[in-house]
Amino acid sequence: MRLVLQLVARLFVIVILCLGAATVWATVDAYRSVDRASAASAERVSVALEALYWREILLRSSRMREQLLPTAEWRTIQTMGLISPGICIRVEPAGAFEQPLCGQSKGIGQTPPRWFAATVETVLGTHAPAVRPISTRADTAGSVSAMPDPHAAIALAWQHVLDNIHLALLMAVAIALLASLAIAHTLAPARQIVTALQRMARGEYRTALPRFRSMELAMIGQAVGDLGDRLALATEERAALTRRLLEIRSDERRALARELHDEFGQNLTAILAFANTIEAASAQENGKNEVAKDARMISQATHRIMACLRDTLKRLRHPPAEELGLEACLVDLVDVWRSRNATQPMIQLDLKGDLADVRGAVAAAAYRVAQECLTNSLRHSSAREIVLRIERTSGAENALLVHVEDDGGGNAAKVAASPGFGLTGIRERITALGGSLSIADANRGVRVAATIPLAA
Repeated sequence: MRLVLQLVARLFVIVILCLGAATVWATVDAYRSVDRASAASAERVSVALEALYWREILLRSSRMREQLLPTAEWRTIQTMGLISPGICIRVEPAGAFEQPLCGQSKGIGQTPPRWFAATVETVLGTHAPAVRPISTRADTAGSVSAMPDPHAAIALAWQHVLDNIHLALLMAVAIALLASLAIAHTLAPARQIVTALQRMARGEYRTALPRFRSMELAMIGQAVGDLGDRLALATEERAALTRRLLEIRSDERRALARELHDEFGQNLTAILAFANTIEAASAQENGKNEVAKDARMISQATHRIMACLRDTLKRLRHPPAEELGLEACLVDLVDVWRSRNATQPMIQLDLKGDLADVRGAVAAAAYRVAQECLTNSLRHSSAREIVLRIERTSGAENALLVHVEDDGGGNAAKVAASPGFGLTGIRERITALGGSLSIADANRGVRVAATIPLAA
């Protein structure tokens, strides 16, 4: 899952949790606001009745204070205006058959669901009445008791939740969208960092990254740049070391070729001369045909060893492609293999592009790839057709592409994991030149593809 989506999902969960917490807080606050409304109503009514009480004392001074009570005149429209909606007021001591005076409760809010009413009553409990004395100086004046209507209180809480939930939802959606855009904009440089790492995986180690505003991303970009520089330096050092090793190995091959030619060649020539002398001398003597036959067999074996030695010397010496050019050497290589295998397999040579000026190490590496792949296909597979394609690409790539494909079956994975020196040698040679070698399954066999930069 993408990092942006993960952060947005987590942000959405946080917004939902905050919205839930806000809803719970709004419910509790609305439910408890009824208690505050009850206390305020009781306070306002008690103040009004206290004024009425002392007015009655002044107007009816002949009566005993103990008999003075607020008259029925307190149940007026002015008193109703002092009572909050959903609150009922009772005056103690109450008169006969006197009912509480309640504020307007109709239309105070929508009827809440049963689960909401049950949950609120269970969790928050019931409301306690708010009691205020009419006069603090006269206990006989009585008291005012304000009691909220429980249904009106729950309806008020539900309406408060409905009024706030729409705004909260709108704010949650806005916060989620704006935060998502901010997160996406902040993490946009991560795509550039991933692209740079992918290019580094393909061998383009020195990949420049822009300077990021975020300190963390800037540190990551700097680390990626430093890693690319170190990888490029290590690759250059490894390539230089590989080239040096190849030079040393080429010197050893030339020295070995000289030793084989000087020592084995002269000894084989001497053996062949001795065998011919023995054969000629035996042929002149009667009854010595067996010796002549043995001498002839020695001569034939010597000829085979000398032919094998010549092939070995050709492989040990530098390929002529370094001096003579790649195209001519490839044509000669294919002609030699065709002459040795007159029937099958059929070797198809396909040359594309201008190869006239391809010489030196690049030509030698391409020749070695073609030589090794042809040798493996002819010796280790039952191929009927081998395609050798050499293509020179121009433009930004500017490389030499070598493709060898056969139809002799085989397993590319096994070929790639082979511990033989042939593929290992050409892989080292191509790597030293900054190229690449791949071995994959073809339609009916194995395909070897090499890319050698001409800038090498």
